[in-house]
Amino acid sequence: MIRFDNVTKVYALDGRRKVVADALNAVFPSGRAVALLGRNGAGKSTLLRMIAGTEDPTEGRIMSTGTISWPVGFAGSFHPELSGAQNARFVGRIYGVDTDALAEFVEDFAGLGVHFHLPFRTYSSGMRSRLAFGVSMGIGFDTYLVDEITAVGDAAFRAKSDRIFKARLKTAGAVMVTHSMAQVRTLCNAAAVLEEGKLTYYDDIEAAIGHHNRNMATGR
Repeated sequence: MIRFDNVTKVYALDGRRKVVADALNAVFPSGRAVALLGRNGAGKSTLLRMIAGTEDPTEGRIMSTGTISWPVGFAGSFHPELSGAQNARFVGRIYGVDTDALAEFVEDFAGLGVHFHLPFRTYSSGMRSRLAFGVSMGIGFDTYLVDEITAVGDAAFRAKSDRIFKARLKTAGAVMVTHSMAQVRTLCNAAAVLEEGKLTYYDDIEAAIGHHNRNMATGR
């Protein structure tokens, strides 16, 4: 469960206030895969960071039960001088999981070959994404946060990624930022629309998509 209790987030930009969350009160129930919909710049990624705890609200609080992931596929915290294997083990220690099992899973899943034991700084962007997705999927969270994840690699790897993420969602929830309505319909069973600082939660996916499409059609 994720509860927003009077959550407000305000940025100061060039002397002007930008309100991305305006006294939000909502609940994302446990075990639901919630699509977070909204225009570019609406504040979806900011909301995700606040759920993750990496950014604080200006006012209010976000309460949660269970474990919550970092944004799936995010590689920004990997140490450039450590190998993929060392980075995986380091993350495993932070989250208190079996580091040997996690490293073994990631090595098999990411398919990096000898590069898994080379410094992260030598990786291509695709290799970094494969490692990050593997580490994310190798740890069992109660809720996965997903910010515009882009499938990388060949068709076989994309299919493998899709299968494992769907498998994780059988026993976990998610909050997923995406502009793909196909992904929303395939992966999610609830949705929330963020528009001008207001958040509207829907149990009905099609109702949420309709709301979002009407917002997009009005322009600004």
